[in-house]
Amino acid sequence: MIVQIYEIQTPHEAENCARLGVDHIGCVLFPEEEGQDRNLKEVMRVSREAGLKSSLLPLFQERDLVWRAIEDYSPDYVHFCQSLTNHLGQPAGIEDLVSFQADFKESFPQTGIIRTLPVPRKGYGTFSFPHLEVLRSLEEVSDFFLLDTWIEKEPVKGFIGITGRISNWSAAREIVLNSRIPVILAGGISPENAHEAVLSVVPAGIDSCTWTNRVDKEGNPIRFQKDFNKVEALVKEARRAEQALENMKDHIEETLTRLKAELAEREAALPAHSIRPHQLLLIEDLEDQIAQKEKELACLELAVSIGR
Repeated sequence: MIVQIYEIQTPHEAENCARLGVDHIGCVLFPEEEGQDRNLKEVMRVSREAGLKSSLLPLFQERDLVWRAIEDYSPDYVHFCQSLTNHLGQPAGIEDLVSFQADFKESFPQTGIIRTLPVPRKGYGTFSFPHLEVLRSLEEVSDFFLLDTWIEKEPVKGFIGITGRISNWSAAREIVLNSRIPVILAGGISPENAHEAVLSVVPAGIDSCTWTNRVDKEGNPIRFQKDFNKVEALVKEARRAEQALENMKDHIEETLTRLKAELAEREAALPAHSIRPHQLLLIEDLEDQIAQKEKELACLELAVSIGR
């Protein structure tokens, strides 16, 4: 189970993350902000020496600037979170982004790509973006998906995320089950809900930003000020959930064994001639159940092994 913490902007913060058992750290890169160059290069160095993976999220989209940033900072991953929808939640501009990422992969084969996919906020209803065909098109040019909460008005125009809002975990789980690459769950993840989120969605990792930050007197999160007591609590909850997933894996393996035995019995009992429709339906139902359980088992195995 990968634990990723975002808004890590100083070497001291990176050292704290390493000490607390964080696996990935995320840094935000602003366009032309003085002073971040030295700090973030030190963050990357500290991360490498501590065995952490680093990702760099550029809050700009100009190709030349992105390319230069990767050359300057050499992160393990670049994190692209440009919007994939318009304000109505309809897919927009995806083909251009697929081409952009394909060009990036060709130019920087040593740097992985994390691609944010939007998931509707909890309680939004039947909104179902992304469609699986969109998932597939981005899958070919990404190494990880990160699921973050979609709301009508983005906090940072043109980019998904940093809402502090919980997403629809049922929709997120559907994406996890259908993705061929590892999926990290973000969107309102906190020490209080990390355990439930992992068991509900079974992602390969969780990502926290807003709710591992310090808060002001009114309880509002303060951007770019981490609360490492919260980070520590989040890591503990993720590891506790990881152990629960191990138990779930054992249960699903037992269920699969039973379903496969039942399928073999039913197939062996089929007459040589005059197979009845209901017999075929029962077999197809068992095959569907087995396929679903195999997907669930694959997700569980990935979640408990990745990052180790």
